[in-house]
Amino acid sequence: MAETNGFRAKTQRFGSYLSGMVMPNIAAFIAWGLITALFIPDGWWPNEEIASLVDPTIKYLLPLLIAFTGGRMVYDLRGGVVGATAAMGVIVGADVPMFLGAMIMGPLAGYLMKKIDQLFQHRVRQGFEMLYNNFSAGILAAILAIFGLWGIGPIVAGLTNLLASGVEAIVGAGLLPLANIIVEPAKILFLNNAINHGILTPLGLEQAAEAGKSILFLVEANPGPGLGILLAFTIFGKGASRASAPGAAVIQFFGGIHEIYFPYVLAKPALVLAAIAGGISGVFTLQLFDAGLVAASSPGSILAVLAMTAKGSYLGVILSVVIATAVSFIVSAIILRTSKSEEKDLSEATSKMEEMKGKKSSVSSVLTNNATEAQDAEPTVKKAEDVQKIIFACDAGMGSSAMGASLLKNKFKKAEIDIFVTNKAINEIPNDADIVITHKDLTDRAKAKIATAEHISVENFLNSPKYEELVDRFKN
Repeated sequence: MAETNGFRAKTQRFGSYLSGMVMPNIAAFIAWGLITALFIPDGWWPNEEIASLVDPTIKYLLPLLIAFTGGRMVYDLRGGVVGATAAMGVIVGADVPMFLGAMIMGPLAGYLMKKIDQLFQHRVRQGFEMLYNNFSAGILAAILAIFGLWGIGPIVAGLTNLLASGVEAIVGAGLLPLANIIVEPAKILFLNNAINHGILTPLGLEQAAEAGKSILFLVEANPGPGLGILLAFTIFGKGASRASAPGAAVIQFFGGIHEIYFPYVLAKPALVLAAIAGGISGVFTLQLFDAGLVAASSPGSILAVLAMTAKGSYLGVILSVVIATAVSFIVSAIILRTSKSEEKDLSEATSKMEEMKGKKSSVSSVLTNNATEAQDAEPTVKKAEDVQKIIFACDAGMGSSAMGASLLKNKFKKAEIDIFVTNKAINEIPNDADIVITHKDLTDRAKAKIATAEHISVENFLNSPKYEELVDRFKN
């Protein structure tokens, strides 16, 4: 059991790291997708001059952003700069977009820069710090760029071509829908971001660069399977699950937060079959209509999906969502109506989901409205006049922390409290943060990142009495 938990934790960290390199740069991916969809020769408003941005963006900008982010995650700005420079080697050394190469070179450069600084930085004489910092980083970046050009680049290019050929073979054989047999259960367990942003997005971008669209962007992001399950609970569910399902459906379909339907599946595990059936039918529909997106849809909201839909693919994409919803709904309805076993309590299922994911979900209170705060030792409390910046932090710095930050901002605004509040990935917590708010399972990591801040642990980001305590503290 301990070995299983250890393997799961390592898998979670690896998946979190992969998605952590891509997710902060999703805006750049969307920008590339919009330019591609609108201005290439087959786009809505063809423009040769603007379309000239497409190739440099996917070949240089996007991999460099990934490499910089990966290096910075390991060793702050120095690691990011060295990582981006090192990635130029693999970019120049290959004809295909080097997303995988960037994912290797960025963290590798950050790690090596960190180790070199540990060896030599404390030996640098006073007054020579800037000289050491610049030249050590520059020399390492140059060496790694050459290493990437001659060593890593050709290997990753071959691997990328092999993976792309494998995906094309699966698509050509009509077997891609079967990928949902793996994707849907993995989503519900803990690997939704890792699968989408760590694997499908890089491969999809390479397909989109050649064909103008890719079906891979909707293998995981299709909101249909989750919507069908939630609609079935709305009609055929019982108790808390039935009462909360309509609101959860709105958040999942329009907000794109797929996590919100996971506890419903765990409350009735047979419903994973509904998710798989919905996913398979959605991908099959996309294949049938030769439809796809021009870039990743993040979050997996129907609004984001439609915004990224390629010209000529709207019918296929819309039908894929509708059919996935219908199939998922029908299978879910049959399971809910015919199952003789009692549903697990939704709060119990939510706890199970969070245990399997290795972290708490930001949607727990939406589903259960039954939050319990961690009973950790009281942290050092900063005086009101000493607090200028409050940071919400989670793994990726997007979904759950963004929701918590928005909630606290609104409370501060109503109370006329002028304190800066924002959200960050846990590896991106700024050094001048006065208060850091994290889920209790991430607090130790946050303390390791910045020990000088006041750390507040919450059980979930959407319904914590700690927010009212902060309002009272700063208002008085």
